[in-house]
Formats: sequence, C-alpha cells, structure tokens
Amino acid sequence: MPASRDVARLIELMARLRTPGSGCPWDLEQSFESIAPYTVEEAYEVADAIARGDFDGLADELGDLLLQVVYHSQMASEVGAFAFPDVVEAITTKMIRRHPHVFGDETAKAAGQAKGVWERIKAEEKRERAGSPLEAPGVLGGVPAGLPALIRAMKLQEKASTVGFDWNDPRAVLAKLREEISEIELEIDGGDADRLADEVGDLLFAVANLARHLKVDADHALRRTNAKFVKRFKAIEAALAADGRSPADATLDEMEALWQRAKGEK
Repeated sequence: MPASRDVARLIELMARLRTPGSGCPWDLEQSFESIAPYTVEEAYEVADAIARGDFDGLADELGDLLLQVVYHSQMASEVGAFAFPDVVEAITTKMIRRHPHVFGDETAKAAGQAKGVWERIKAEEKRERAGSPLEAPGVLGGVPAGLPALIRAMKLQEKASTVGFDWNDPRAVLAKLREEISEIELEIDGGDADRLADEVGDLLFAVANLARHLKVDADHALRRTNAKFVKRFKAIEAALAADGRSPADATLDEMEALWQRAKGEK
C-alpha cells in the first residue's frame, strides 16, 4: 500500500491492520485500555517537539498522534460504537457551537463576544450529557481521572473555584505551602510511609494551586526546569569527562561547584 496525504488511506491502513487473519497480530491484540497509554505518550511527544522548536519532528509526532485517533476510532467501529467520521462530526459541531461570534448570525455573533460565553456553552453541553455514564456528577465532573496528576490537580482546582471554593490571594497559598512543608517535617522521622506520601501529595497539590493563582502553567514550568536540569547536569558530565572522569568518580562538593558554574553560563 503506497503512502498518501489522504486521511482516508490512513483509516484504510488501520482497518487492514485490525483485520483478523490477514492483519498484524500485535494490533489485533490491542484494546482501548492497552492503547490509551500510547495516546498519552504521543501527546507528550508532540509537546516535546514544540518545546524544542523541531517542526520536522512535530509533523512526525502529530502523525503519530493522529494514528492514535484513527486507532481508537477503528476499535470503536468494530464494536458498533462510532467511527472516524463521527469523531470529525463531533468536534466540528462542538467548535461551531462554541464560536457563535465566528459562525453564527449577527445576533449570535454579538452574544458570542460576551465574557464567559465559552464556559457557558461548555456548561450547556455538560447538562446535555448529564445522563451519560461517562460524565461524572457534581462540580468536579468532567475532569478525566486519566490526566497526568499535575494537570488534573490544576483542573480540579479550577472547577472548585467556579463555586467560590478558592483562595483570593496567592499569598494565602504560600502560607498553605509552608504549612504542608511543616507537616512533612513532622512525618519524616515518624516512619509511616503512607502518611509521608500523603503529605508530599498535599505539598504537590498546593504547589499546583500556587502556579494556578500566579497564572503559570505548572506542567510547562516543570518541563522547562527538567530541561534546565538536564542541560546543567550534562555540563557537569562534560567538565568531568575533560579530566577523564565521570560523575561516579567525583565528590558531591566537586559536582556542586560544577553545577554552580553551569548555572552562571547562558
């Protein structure tokens, strides 16, 4: 089968891979549950290509992510749930509905400029899905449990804030951070691993809350810090390698000095 720019060819390719008897044994064994981790992984690889400014890589990673959509759609079609065209129709309908200021008549365009219209329309969609078993009830409904923990924490906090369950000042969140740190200090010598894990979780939740109040994307900020750590640690490795050594051969004080030198370099 030759390559193609037509998405229909990709859908056909996925169908062939999932055809019993003539398809790929590995693909035939997969389920929604087994493929879901790959879907999350591909989304992160898209974000990584963007962060690196790698547009050639981005095109490739977006293709991998598109394959995940086609993969799930093919499995759904096999059980009669939905197919790829239904996915396209659903998102098209949603985007048109959420942008009345672009796609509506003059009255709708004027109304669509109002503050909060996006959230109002989302709330209407949520009410329409109220009978769906996929939609969790309550204020925190609609925040998927499968999201990365840091992102889910911020979304849960955002949901709670819509009904006033929130601090009004980031300094209050800083005070909460200090409280959580104190509680960790009390548990360090306690020897209870579960309690210590709970307290560390509370601290991370509070950090996410602080980032939200400061309008900082916590996930993006942590990615930047991870990249900074990798760059500086590689500088340590390079400096030691120039002396014929590795980090395993150096003392902590030596590595700390090299770390501080790397921090001072642009």
